[in-house]
Amino acid sequence: MTTMTASHLVSRWSGALWSGALGICAIVAVIRPAEADPRAVVELFTSQGCSSCPPADKIIGDLASDPSIIALSMPIDYWDYLGWKDTLADSRFSARQRAYSRVRGDREVYTPQVVVNGSTHVVGSDRTGIESAIGKTDQGTGVMSVPVSMSLSGKQINVSVAASKEPAASHGEVWICSIAKSVPIAISRGENRGQQVIYHNVVRNLLKVGDWNGRPESWTVPIENLARDGVDGAVVYVQDGSREKPGPMLGAAYTSLH
Repeated sequence: MTTMTASHLVSRWSGALWSGALGICAIVAVIRPAEADPRAVVELFTSQGCSSCPPADKIIGDLASDPSIIALSMPIDYWDYLGWKDTLADSRFSARQRAYSRVRGDREVYTPQVVVNGSTHVVGSDRTGIESAIGKTDQGTGVMSVPVSMSLSGKQINVSVAASKEPAASHGEVWICSIAKSVPIAISRGENRGQQVIYHNVVRNLLKVGDWNGRPESWTVPIENLARDGVDGAVVYVQDGSREKPGPMLGAAYTSLH
């Protein structure tokens, strides 16, 4: 796919949308805290209408099996006009991708695009480039330095963010997202016509939990706010900046919901 300029993006951020609750069919058993602090959050901006995206979608599946990496698929909607409407796309993800570009000061908005730890972007099908970006951002001051955990108590998820370990990580926003770990899609039109593509760790919604100021803090999130058909996992992350100006990832945790 070619690079999209800001003028091609039609999505806009809405506080009401970001704070909207999801519905859930069922979440059972116990939410287990992450066994170790991850070293990277990898966000893939992808589209079912993008012929260059399937290799990147597969890479995200491979990365998702690495417990030290939180890999997320965020399907965008700006290629829907090409003949196939992405069935998983969300205009909020298009807006998030655009916000990253705005913070970087470039016009690099394309698919497949990966953003590593909220700061470095690379072509999503470039596995070597992704691994290099993980290593590069992992050395950034404060990046992924804040311990984050989740646990289940009745019908609520408890989110805990520890005290800052470094002065550079002293404040941020806390978000929780529900994910579907594996979603096969049969694409009948557009550039990927006739293919069945499996999408991994697809973000189905995002909900802001609160603001973190460098001190230990905890929040509770009703499980009913984290549900949607196919949801079977959750990710909590702490990110510097704001949704309009997202900065480096400071910490994150992943858990299965069954």
